[in-house]
Amino acid sequence: MPGFGIGMGITLAWLGVIVLLPLAGVFLRAAGLGIDGVWRIWSEPRVLAALQLSFGTAFAAAAFNAVMGTWVAWVFVRYRFPGKRLFDAMIDLPFALPTAVAGIALTALYGGQGWVGRWLEPLGLKIAYTPLGIVVALVFVGLPFVVRIVQPVLAEAERELEEAAAALGASRWQTVVRVVVPALWPAVLTGFALAFARGVGEYGSVIFIAGNLPNATEIAPLLITIRLEEFDYAGATAIAAAMLLLSFAVLLLVNSLQAGLQRRGAR
Repeated sequence: MPGFGIGMGITLAWLGVIVLLPLAGVFLRAAGLGIDGVWRIWSEPRVLAALQLSFGTAFAAAAFNAVMGTWVAWVFVRYRFPGKRLFDAMIDLPFALPTAVAGIALTALYGGQGWVGRWLEPLGLKIAYTPLGIVVALVFVGLPFVVRIVQPVLAEAERELEEAAAALGASRWQTVVRVVVPALWPAVLTGFALAFARGVGEYGSVIFIAGNLPNATEIAPLLITIRLEEFDYAGATAIAAAMLLLSFAVLLLVNSLQAGLQRRGAR
């Protein structure tokens, strides 16, 4: 292809400067501790609890958004209703809203004296300052990723396939499960991966509603910030390296599943 050499060179150089070089710096700084030092930090109970909380809540929020985001995209694409443009624009608000503002708003809403929390806590359902509150915050910031990935795929879907399934006697539910959903799986997985990646590293919208108790509601990004404030740069980069490795493993798995579904759909 004409221009392939220069195009590929510029692409690799740009990715190297913007992505690979900072990541390499993290691993090089962590490597200064040696294998024993890195493993000692990774095996600390506080670090393990923070990593488990960050990845567990990010996974739960991304899974919830994968379902509800697909549902929302379906409604926006397949139905007409008053205020559709307004509600469609509101989906992008988490992109524009400062994360700290979102965290404060969610805490005020779901706290013990909030509009919603004051009714839920007497029922035994506490959201603010619990892992559930973290999931709620991550659902808020991650929903647009799924909706905006699935929405164009639904809009470009071949309606003829659904009409053919209906003509052959398939019910509406059978058409959705066997015709629509298989075509959406790659897009849903992509939205899930983006929401998960955003959730793992989310900081501003979480720290206000989390409670930040060590070994309970302390997320890994906050623990990294604490280590930096203590001038423990090597320890902070070691935790960051663990997050990078775990995130890469999860995203690699999701991409492999997506590629497999695409090959299966092509056949």
